[in-house]
Amino acid sequence: MTTLAQAYDACPAAADSGTATTTTAKAVYLSLNNGPADAAHNATACQWLEQRLHEARALNDDLPADLEQLEDWIARRSVQVGGEYRRYLQARHDGAPRRYFSGKGHALYFLQHAAPTKLVDGSWLYGLLPRWDDADFRPLIDTYLEELGDGVAEKNHVVLYKKLLASHRCEQWQDAPDEHFIQGAIQLALAYNAEHYLPEIVGYNLGYEQLPLHLLITAYELNELSIDPYYFTLHVTVDNGGTGHARMAVQALRQLMARCGDPAAFLRRVHDGYRLNDLGAGTTAVIAGFDLQAELVRILAAKAVVGQNMHSDYCRVGGRSINDWLADPQQIPAMLAALESAGWIQRGQPAENSRFWRLIQSERAEMFGVFNAYEQQILGDWIASAPGQETVPAPRTPSWRARQRTLDTLGLHHTPRNGPPRGVIRHHPATAAANEQMDSSSAELRQLEMQVAALGSKQAAMDLLLSLMSPARHHSASGLMATRLFRQLMN
Repeated sequence: MTTLAQAYDACPAAADSGTATTTTAKAVYLSLNNGPADAAHNATACQWLEQRLHEARALNDDLPADLEQLEDWIARRSVQVGGEYRRYLQARHDGAPRRYFSGKGHALYFLQHAAPTKLVDGSWLYGLLPRWDDADFRPLIDTYLEELGDGVAEKNHVVLYKKLLASHRCEQWQDAPDEHFIQGAIQLALAYNAEHYLPEIVGYNLGYEQLPLHLLITAYELNELSIDPYYFTLHVTVDNGGTGHARMAVQALRQLMARCGDPAAFLRRVHDGYRLNDLGAGTTAVIAGFDLQAELVRILAAKAVVGQNMHSDYCRVGGRSINDWLADPQQIPAMLAALESAGWIQRGQPAENSRFWRLIQSERAEMFGVFNAYEQQILGDWIASAPGQETVPAPRTPSWRARQRTLDTLGLHHTPRNGPPRGVIRHHPATAAANEQMDSSSAELRQLEMQVAALGSKQAAMDLLLSLMSPARHHSASGLMATRLFRQLMN
């Protein structure tokens, strides 16, 4: 392991290159999203990250010049965000519309297009795990473990977000614009090059863990739209400036700065890392990028690729067959207008009043299964909205939390497991019959327990476990168990 002084030298792969890479954020993201890349791809990721740092240096930031003022800075930000949120709630109480989401489809669009960042949540800290026995790194490692839910699936941030996407069929995020991959690519590039970007990681972490106003408003409006806000409310609590990740970020900065040979140079790079948070499409930019008509046209154009020759000739709209309309995706807007003119779609009315909708959702729907839940929501919102109307009218429905309270009242929620917590290592009967009864997942977990128990040292056990706690693996069954074991052995 390198010394701390070596740990903030420039990344050799980037420093040796005199030319800028033309690699996209998406390419970097995909090359690292399944685990550490080979040397060539990692060198490209370093070059790409250096370019982002160059962009970040041109930005301003609000970090105080005196580190002794950091706690006051966090406190002032918290008071400011709290005041703005209180004013938002008062405006909503007085009848103001939602600030962010015009309807449920808009909210689901945001969840899908924010996925490249949310699905690598916390990853920038992964590369610090080898320093688990260094107390000065403990605040950052604790932060990473808490991002992983300490190995509990119900608290693991990536598990939560994947479940949220799956529950609304929003998993097709891979075609998002490149700027939506920038933050995720930054996090992964830092994760796998931590030995060279320690100050930038400290600065990035300091910025990322501050509580923003948009997090509070997003959670509030998702709940209104009957979408589970827990992923977002969890961040509100764990990132608090009193005892949470925001405070731990300050503690880590102070402890590591004290060990540096050149604190001024270290701090300059901390500022660079902090500013990386401002690159790419953030939450409000993703939300503002939604266009209901454009999203519907995109969905239908994708359907046209496989559906253009699947319709009978008697299916005609505006004097043309459906196969003819779908032959050219550029014709989708005109086809929608023709469906509306022919009375198949009744804009500005509930979707179920439209004949076209009943082809998708009815007792004998001829197009059942063609559109998934997300696509149906977009189509339904578009039909319900009048042309030129921003907010989608919708009947009043219970919020997410109200629905959960009803389920609790009816006793339909899962009851948590009772009994004492289980030990670090479980002991199983070593019989062939027992092995045959175990499914593949259970067998994998048992094998991991046996491997850890058989290792001759704590360091060897930690090395094995941290390999399973990478951004690509920590949310798997073995990764969750590895996280639990890592936490218990570290303590």
